[in-house]
Amino acid sequence: MRRRQEDRLIAGVAGGAADRLGLDDVYVRAGFLVLALAWGAGIVLYLALWGVNFDRAGPQPQAQTRQAGRNQRIAYALMFGGSLLVLRAAGVWPGDQWVWPGAALIFSAAFLMDRREIDPRSAIIGLFDPASGRVRSRTVIGIVLLLIGAAMLIDTAVPYVQEVLLAALVTGVGMAVLFGPWVWRLAADLSAERGKRIRQEERDRVAAHLHDSVLQTLALIQRTDDPRRVATLARAQERDLRRWLYGPPASEGPELLSNALQQEADRIEDTFDFQVELVTVGDRPVDDRARALVAASGEALTNAALHSDAEHASVYSEATEETADVWISDLGKGFDAEKVAEDRRGIAESIVGRLAKQGGRAAVTSEPGEGTEVHLHLDWERP
Repeated sequence: MRRRQEDRLIAGVAGGAADRLGLDDVYVRAGFLVLALAWGAGIVLYLALWGVNFDRAGPQPQAQTRQAGRNQRIAYALMFGGSLLVLRAAGVWPGDQWVWPGAALIFSAAFLMDRREIDPRSAIIGLFDPASGRVRSRTVIGIVLLLIGAAMLIDTAVPYVQEVLLAALVTGVGMAVLFGPWVWRLAADLSAERGKRIRQEERDRVAAHLHDSVLQTLALIQRTDDPRRVATLARAQERDLRRWLYGPPASEGPELLSNALQQEADRIEDTFDFQVELVTVGDRPVDDRARALVAASGEALTNAALHSDAEHASVYSEATEETADVWISDLGKGFDAEKVAEDRRGIAESIVGRLAKQGGRAAVTSEPGEGTEVHLHLDWERP
């Protein structure tokens, strides 16, 4: 445990204990106050922790910020209650009529002062929000403890308190019957309004994207008479819309192999008016070796677009932690590898040679009239 240097009321002891236990500091401070009711035991404990947790020279260790789980919080509550019973049995106790009501009132204030997860716009509206279950639970616990503590103090100071509590209970039931339906409708209206706002925001997002993409493309199509240009615009817009509807969300992390292959496929489509169907399975960040794989894939697609006479090509990519494979195939006219002129070095250098320099391999399979398939393989760990 380390005493807090910031956000402290006196010496940072309660804050340091809260950081160490994973609790909110308001509950730890309430515990010290309750123990102080037992003939100053809380004050003695506070001073003792202050004395043993003095500042030391050198860097300060980072405070523990992990929040205690539900079972831990229950255990802390039971241990604290057991400590009170030990003090009571040891005689360090001014009387049940003072400690227990004081504990109930102090902890009720702690629960009501806990501001975590409360909507800053309106704490009252937050009580009726279906998503604010913890806020409602803390509020109910704080109100119940407040009523218990007040009732115990009244029972000590005022006779015939049972009649007073019975009257308060009857009044509370009447208020619940009278205002309960109104509160219920208010909660339902708030939930419906929240759902309506979410749907409206989603509609606005979709409308903005359609305006910036589909509607703009349709306007361009209306102003052009070139059938190939119309087909290119329509295919590019279809690709963009499908990716927006069904593709993974945009990542702000490192560049991925699937995105690099998609960019290469888009470049081929836009440059040669040639359709590319891409399917990727698995992914990994792009490095120099992955860029060589993408470049070889782009060269294979370029050859297909220029020489295959096919309408489209298919690309299938599969990446694991150990290897990556890319297949590029088309159903074009194919070719005879033995009849390729020696000065045509696109396959030998830009595909096979490029992969070989990275420890990979490339295989080109083609027959005249049967199309072409290029298989690229790369081991992430060099053999």
